[in-house]
Amino acid sequence: MGGDAVFVVRGITKRYADRKILDNVSFEVTRGEILGLIGASGTGKTTLLHMLVGFLPANKGDILFRASTPKGIVECDVAHHQDIVSRSYGFASQHPSFYERLTVLENLNYFGSLYDMDHGQVAQNAEVLLKLLQLKAHSHVLAQHLSGGMQRRLDIACALIHNPPVLILDEPTSDLDPVIASQVWEVLKRINARGTTIILSSHHLNELDAICSRIGILKDGSLIDIDQPAKLKTKYISWQELVIESFPGNYDRVIQHMHPEHITSIKRQGTALLIRTERPDLVIGRVLGVLHKMGESLLDLRLVKPNLDTVFAQIHTKHSKTEHKQEQVAQNSQKKSEHS
Repeated sequence: MGGDAVFVVRGITKRYADRKILDNVSFEVTRGEILGLIGASGTGKTTLLHMLVGFLPANKGDILFRASTPKGIVECDVAHHQDIVSRSYGFASQHPSFYERLTVLENLNYFGSLYDMDHGQVAQNAEVLLKLLQLKAHSHVLAQHLSGGMQRRLDIACALIHNPPVLILDEPTSDLDPVIASQVWEVLKRINARGTTIILSSHHLNELDAICSRIGILKDGSLIDIDQPAKLKTKYISWQELVIESFPGNYDRVIQHMHPEHITSIKRQGTALLIRTERPDLVIGRVLGVLHKMGESLLDLRLVKPNLDTVFAQIHTKHSKTEHKQEQVAQNSQKKSEHS
């Protein structure tokens, strides 16, 4: 394992009957980072998280974890050393694990007792978490009476009560409205700032863009890329988008008079004209000239860089086309062999 690696995943494959959920997935998780996992529904994100914590065994490959023990740092196989690994991570799934008929503090005390922690240590950790997750004022409220956002924070607090170095979350903001979800993201930033490594899955790609050190992209059970958000953007998309609004907005005429050089695409969308280009420095002057010539008064001009949603769509389309070509080649080869 690398010196800063917490997890090392080596060639894991997971099948259910004859269906392959994960296919030869390999990556490392670096200490102190926030690693996001993205992919369409059914691509294996939840399965991968469950394998990281040892809930599911691999059909092939292994997962190594570096854990702190009284004897020092040890490297162990997740599948065979759950007694060590389970004390080193906190896990919160999509479904709450807390007890609705217990108060916030009672839940924390209960989950602390599962790790054989003495009462003083549980109380100390609970006090820190109540402040960190902004639950102090609600410590004696029954969990069932908390708002959705507070319940999610309580779930995270229960996962952290034993002060693990790693926190693993499956869709931490699912079913939350945008305001409450943003509060959860802020909580995760504070948790990470304490030194906790975070691994999470989510469909909220733009939020992951803002919070994650790296992002892994799963498609059909394969990890097709893993990198920093900014590097993923430059790797897969070279264009930027000019968003132009003008009056009276006769964009069809503007499009007809625009020279296509350095323009990837140009289209009208609502009250705006969208131009994708790899050379905005050259295209901006040209479009301003055309607007002036057409008698358009410029109202707004913005240069927008691609977000992670756009990158994901681009990667998904690219790999789908590659797979389609491979299928066609295989079919053509089969036809040739049948006729030979």
